[in-house]
Amino acid sequence: MLRKILIGCCFSLLLSPTIFFLNDSPVTTAETEKPVPEYAKWGKLAMEETKKRYPSAEIVDYQHVGRYKKNGMYVERFKLWLKKDNREFGVFVNITFEPDTERVKNITVVETDR
Repeated sequence: MLRKILIGCCFSLLLSPTIFFLNDSPVTTAETEKPVPEYAKWGKLAMEETKKRYPSAEIVDYQHVGRYKKNGMYVERFKLWLKKDNREFGVFVNITFEPDTERVKNITVVETDR
């Protein structure tokens, strides 16, 4: 009888989702996954536009500065840090779009040394 209880406990522990591992990785659930931020698609567009304007530069850092409303439009603002040869510099990218349709109206890229 004791043997059956021990075997049952061992199987329970092995099948427990809190300690069960596949390929040395813990099992993940939807609750542990981070949600994709709202600005992610705009950040991708900011990086694509920067690459068009600076094709030989490497993007070494990226920051979402924020979103604000201006004249009924939304503006997503990003700062990217680039490296080209021995020079490092930043660019601010502003993406202006319609809030309802998300249609892009304007993209500006301005260099900064900070």
